[in-house]
Amino acid sequence: MKPSQEGSRSRAAERAALHFVLLFGVVSLFADLTYEGARSITGPYLASLGASATVVGVVAGLGELVGYSLRLVSGRLSDRTGRYWPITLLGYAVQMASVPLLGLAGRWETAGVLIIGERTGKAIRNPPRDVMLAQATTHMGRGWGFGVHEALDQLGALAGPLLVAAVLRGGARYETAFLLLLAPALLTLGLLGVTRVLYPHPETLEASPPPIEAAGFSRRFWLYLAGAALVAAGFADFSLLGYHFEITGTVPDSGIPLLYALAMAAGALGSLAFGRMLDRHGLGVLIPLTAAALLFAPLVFLGGAVAAGAGTILWGLGMGVHESLMPAAVATMVLPQRRGSAYGLFNAVYGVAWFVGSALMGVLYDRSVVGLVIFSVALECTALVFFVLVERESRLSDRPHPL
Repeated sequence: MKPSQEGSRSRAAERAALHFVLLFGVVSLFADLTYEGARSITGPYLASLGASATVVGVVAGLGELVGYSLRLVSGRLSDRTGRYWPITLLGYAVQMASVPLLGLAGRWETAGVLIIGERTGKAIRNPPRDVMLAQATTHMGRGWGFGVHEALDQLGALAGPLLVAAVLRGGARYETAFLLLLAPALLTLGLLGVTRVLYPHPETLEASPPPIEAAGFSRRFWLYLAGAALVAAGFADFSLLGYHFEITGTVPDSGIPLLYALAMAAGALGSLAFGRMLDRHGLGVLIPLTAAALLFAPLVFLGGAVAAGAGTILWGLGMGVHESLMPAAVATMVLPQRRGSAYGLFNAVYGVAWFVGSALMGVLYDRSVVGLVIFSVALECTALVFFVLVERESRLSDRPHPL
């Protein structure tokens, strides 16, 4: 084949991959509008139904535990069957159905089950979706590709809480806000169907993968997994932040989803910048980003309204790191045929850590807010040690070996 023909084919593949990432990003935009709009008020909603801080922490943590643990099953099933699209479609259907049903809950126990159901749907669809994105982003750089997708995702996460805030400011109840989220849920499923029709075989978008340092999961992967688990355990769910704002009166009811929207905006902008940084500088960028994000806890839980706003922005930037850099990095550490299993394992461990951390922080909040802050900061600082080791392993693996 002539060089000009090869160049034309390569550019066509790059365009197709970019279009797939953008279209899936729009799907994620409406999905996040739906469920992040709901999550911006689940803490105060549970409080209004009579739940305690311990209940909020346990529900949030259990939702993440179930949601992330099931990704181990979903990821392995995706690898074994190769049916990435059907599993992705099932997960989105479960997730989008759970959100508007929260408006009909009536009791905190029922609401808790639906919150866990929403996380279950996300668990089913995330590993196969991330594999398809990893296939498409080899042409454009995985950090940038996942960053673009996450930025669109976060735009939805910004719009959802703003919509909910407007509804609440207009005098509506929490239940009405949940029911109104049925509209973006249906849009999500419709756009997902269009994406499936246009790109039934996203594996054809992948460029030749680079060589991987080990046939299985490398030492670098395990170190990275340990650091990510510590980050998850020390990173509070927004439900607990919202509960704190509701109970203390630091932020008015209608301002809580606005703060959540601000956090999502910070995460969206951060995802784009962080993705470029990952592609250019490698995994070492996790060190300063994690160090900055750990300040969210003292600002949110020990400060006033201004500090709460600053801490929530740092919390959003931290979520941008979690949602864009971490999955992008996993794809560089394992063989292509084991990506689903790697994503499933990574997310299962991450979810167990999130559950344990969230539950403990809920208990700590009822007893000592200062103790909660110390717990969070200590775990994030320990995670930094593992990320330093990951960065060192990356440098060693990139070093040319003598003949």
